[in-house]
Amino acid sequence: MSTLDRWLPLWIGLAMVAGLLLARFVPGLSALLAALEIGGISIPIAIGLLVMMYPVLAKVRYDKVAAVAGDKRLLISSLVLNWLVGPALMFTLAWTFLPDLPEYRTGLIIVGLARCIAMVVIWNDLACGDREAAAVLVAINSVFQVIAFSLLGWFYLTVLPGWLGLDTQGLEISVWQIALNVLIFLGIPLVAGFASRYLGERRKGREWYEEAFLPRVGPWALYGLLFTIVLLFALQGDQIAQHPWDVVRIAVPLLAYFAIMWFAGLLTGRALGLGYARSTTLAFTAAGNNFELAIAVAIGTFGATSGEALAGVVGPLIEVPVLVGLVYVSLWTARRWFHTDPYTAERMPR
Repeated sequence: MSTLDRWLPLWIGLAMVAGLLLARFVPGLSALLAALEIGGISIPIAIGLLVMMYPVLAKVRYDKVAAVAGDKRLLISSLVLNWLVGPALMFTLAWTFLPDLPEYRTGLIIVGLARCIAMVVIWNDLACGDREAAAVLVAINSVFQVIAFSLLGWFYLTVLPGWLGLDTQGLEISVWQIALNVLIFLGIPLVAGFASRYLGERRKGREWYEEAFLPRVGPWALYGLLFTIVLLFALQGDQIAQHPWDVVRIAVPLLAYFAIMWFAGLLTGRALGLGYARSTTLAFTAAGNNFELAIAVAIGTFGATSGEALAGVVGPLIEVPVLVGLVYVSLWTARRWFHTDPYTAERMPR
C-alpha cells in the first residue's frame, strides 16, 4: 500500500477536523458553499465527487464487464440487499431508535432509499474488491434509483406507517432530480473513465495505460475524497456544534445499519461462493448510500434547516469513518474467511 493508502484513517480524521475548523473560524463559508448549488446539487461537492470517482472508473477493465453482468447470483443478491433489505432495515432502525423524533426518522428513511452510486467505488477499490463488478452493480443501482426511489419513498413514509398505525409523512420528489443526480455523479465519470481506457490503450497500448497513466491519476481518487470530506464538515460544522446530542441519536441507527448491511453482503457472497473480491464488492455496494441524493431530497422537500436535512447530512459523516474501518475488516476477512491474499487474489494455504 502507498503512504496515502496506509495512513488513510489519519488523513480522513484530519480532513474532518479541517472542515470543522473552517466552519468555526471562517464566518460565512458554510453559507457560501450552500449557495453554490444548481438544481439542488452542490457544485463544490460535485467537483470533489467527480475527481474522486474518475480514477477508479478509469481502472475498470470494460472488456470484462459483460462477464460480470452474466453472474446472476451477484446481480440478484445485490438487488435484494439494496432494494428490499436496505430500505426495510433503515425503516425498522429509524422507528426503533427515533420513535419520538419524526423529522430525523424521516431523514434516515430517505438515506436508506438512496442507494450507492458514488463513494462506494473508493471503499471497494481500497478493499481490493472487483472493480468490474462494482461498475456493474453501481450502474444497476442507478437505473433502479431513477425508477424506484419515489415509489419506495411513498411506500415507506406513507403507506407502510399507515398499515402499522404509525405517523405518516409524505415525500414529493421529482424523477428528473434523481436522474440528474445519477447522470452527474455516475454518468460523467463513467464516460470519462471508459474514454480514457479506450483512447489510451488504442494510442499507446495497455502496458503504458496500466503502468504509466493509471499510477499517475490514481492518487487523485483519495485527494477528491479528502476534499469532499472537508467540504461536508465545513458545510455542517455549525449544525453539528449546535445539536451534538441529536447527532449522537441519529448516529446510533446509522452505525447499526452500515454494519448489518455490510456483513449481510459479505456473508451472502461467501455463502454463494462468489470469492473474496466479489463478496466484498457486494458488501460495500449494499452498505453504501448516495448521500448527495439523500441530502438534496431532504433539503428540496423539507428545507435546508429541517431535521430531515440534518439527518441526511449526518449520514455521510458516519458512513465515511465506518466504511473506512470496514475496509480494514474486509482485508482481514480475505485471509481468515476466504483464504485469499486480497492484493494478489491468490489462494492461501489453510
